[in-house]
Amino acid sequence: MTKQNNSLSLKKTPPIYPVKTKTQITIIFFVILGFYLFSMMYTQREMVGGFGNALGNMGVVIEKFFPPNLKVLPAVWGPMAQTIQMAIIATTAATILTIPLALLSAQNIATFKPLYVFTRTLLNILRTIPDLVLAVIFVGLFGIGLLPGILALFIFSLGILAKLISETIESVDMNPLEAMRASGANVYQVIFFGLVPQVLPQFTSFVLYVFEINIRASVVLGLVGAGGIGLVLDQQLGFYNYPNAMAIIIMIFVVVIVIEYISNKLREALI
Repeated sequence: MTKQNNSLSLKKTPPIYPVKTKTQITIIFFVILGFYLFSMMYTQREMVGGFGNALGNMGVVIEKFFPPNLKVLPAVWGPMAQTIQMAIIATTAATILTIPLALLSAQNIATFKPLYVFTRTLLNILRTIPDLVLAVIFVGLFGIGLLPGILALFIFSLGILAKLISETIESVDMNPLEAMRASGANVYQVIFFGLVPQVLPQFTSFVLYVFEINIRASVVLGLVGAGGIGLVLDQQLGFYNYPNAMAIIIMIFVVVIVIEYISNKLREALI
């Protein structure tokens, strides 16, 4: 018996990955590595001057932007506040409209197939249009100001939120909902008492996350005339007031960090 156990222990255990799988993984790795190397060389060839020229110009750019003119900050706080207001309004409006759209685009809730397909298709179309393109379109329609930025952020937020929340709804436990339906609960009672408690933490987290994205995106939208601090930053860069532009960039950085910190604390308190 002991000899048999020793002979069994001497047998080699089968490898975790067979030779064929290792070969395939190795081939895929080298193919991806070759693709990256080719992309890097091709991109650098298309760049005028390459990375060496960019590193050489770094000192010149830093010399132009520093030291920042911090005296300009009180004068640009108003546009910064407008940027924050743009993000708040767009996120709030998108959150309200997301609720019915997310329910209609969740396959386990929307039992009417044509309505589900229509809502899904609409949300897919909204997500395919970049927020910068939306801002350019609305600036052309309504002119330079806050309204184009708010509309662009609203559509952008709506596409993201509805997609994320609808997928969250599709992954919930359906047993409590089926039990409530069997006991005679109507649609609104099932959604409010069975669905909402399961998706509320993720819903809150997604809304705060999209709000953080909108703060950053609203700065970029200002560069195309959608109002806010981005418009002021673009003007300062256009007039070659680099110290003023650097001060505005520092203020944007500080505001984004503070908002992200507050958002994380709210997420921890609510979830």
